[in-house]
Amino acid sequence: MNAPATSSIRTAPGGLPLIGHGVQLARNPLPFISSLREHGPVVRIRIGPTPAYVVTDPALTRKVLVTDAAHYAKGGKIIDALRVFFGDGLATIADGDSHLRNRRLMQPMFNKAHIADRGDAMIEQVTAMVGAWPEGRPRDVYEDMNEVTLAAFLVALFGADLPEHLAGEFTSLMPDIMKGTIRQTILPPWATRLPLPANRAHAQRVARLRALIDQAIDHRANRTAAASDVAAPDAAGCPHAAAREQRTGLFDTLLTAEDPLSRQQLQDEAITLLTGAIETTGTTLAWTLYEITRHPRIERRLREELTTVCADRPLRYGDLEHLPFARQVLQEVIRKYGPAWLVTRTATRDIDLGGHLVPQGADVVWSPYLHQHDPDVFADPEVFDPDRWTPEKVSATRGSFLAFGDGRRKCIGENFAWAELQIILATVLRTWPSFELTSRAPRPQAVVTVKPDQLAMEFRRSDGRRPEDAVSSSRTDGPPPR
Repeated sequence: MNAPATSSIRTAPGGLPLIGHGVQLARNPLPFISSLREHGPVVRIRIGPTPAYVVTDPALTRKVLVTDAAHYAKGGKIIDALRVFFGDGLATIADGDSHLRNRRLMQPMFNKAHIADRGDAMIEQVTAMVGAWPEGRPRDVYEDMNEVTLAAFLVALFGADLPEHLAGEFTSLMPDIMKGTIRQTILPPWATRLPLPANRAHAQRVARLRALIDQAIDHRANRTAAASDVAAPDAAGCPHAAAREQRTGLFDTLLTAEDPLSRQQLQDEAITLLTGAIETTGTTLAWTLYEITRHPRIERRLREELTTVCADRPLRYGDLEHLPFARQVLQEVIRKYGPAWLVTRTATRDIDLGGHLVPQGADVVWSPYLHQHDPDVFADPEVFDPDRWTPEKVSATRGSFLAFGDGRRKCIGENFAWAELQIILATVLRTWPSFELTSRAPRPQAVVTVKPDQLAMEFRRSDGRRPEDAVSSSRTDGPPPR
């Protein structure tokens, strides 16, 4: 049995009648959530009239996610809003047998060997898209990164032979769907049910997305059946499995499972995977390119590492494991910007959390952003420093790096996310020797992820900087190496 809770939980200052801390969450969400660390390991806030309990101590967050996870169910306002869109996908389905079954079915899709089989097809797709950008014209980098991320993931998910009209409609539909979904997480539930034009348009887009996913599933099912019918043995008597594998997608694992998902469940999982791949990965890449423009020394190290590994030949999937500094840069971007900043669970009973009583049914909130900006763990947390993630330093920060979650609900696609991030970053750097910011510096905007409010850049095939410009920029290039 848990020991009785003895410590009272402090309520964050600044709450107002009826709306609670809604003003702070709407106007200054990131400073507000970070400030809660000053008020204790568990802090009560009010979202409207409803209390929620924010966990600011990473050790207690681990209890919520791992040690006592059975008493903190997947739920809360954000999850409930996303469930309307995702259905019972892996990110939103309630804890229990269905979640465990679906996770076991999908786990093989995301092992490293399975991802590697699709790596070169992804590189080919990304290279074609990034290379087609016109030179010297300002581009919306956040939109670009979401579009490239989606295209790469479609290749991995449904195979390299997905019909062009399906891929094109996915690409045109998903940005508006993401905006509508984010809108629904912000609005109160009653407002999302009103027959307003925006609500109707969102519902129509989601219905069309499900229809497109049905067509992609049917395409993959037909291709899988055809491939198994015509599989011819090679000279050694073995089918050409490797060649077929390059043409298939991750989704084939679900379509050929002994205990298959229903069509509705396949749709829910596809939507969950697509949305997770776009919003989090695209946001991370946009911030990465921004930080590179601010730190010429980091850019030089990235380009030198790529040159050492690839020389003059094209990038290959096997190169990724030999690009450790690129991985450090991406990890530091994820630390600094999220991507998710607020995650909720629901207490399934009255429970003692570090000596504090959390009542049954209460929302329990944890924030990767808060933990990853803890100055006791990450010195100068606002400073961008990829050298935090060298092998000799990383163990000291592991318990506070929670961008992918932890425990039984940890992001199943973490391996894929790292691969896709490295592929796209390396391809942009290899394709464009020079790029520069043309908009004002972006401001972090916390919605579902921490996204840039604006971010425009120009890309050039040659480095047009004068030597004195390069020297000047290097003098102002961030903090000295640690």
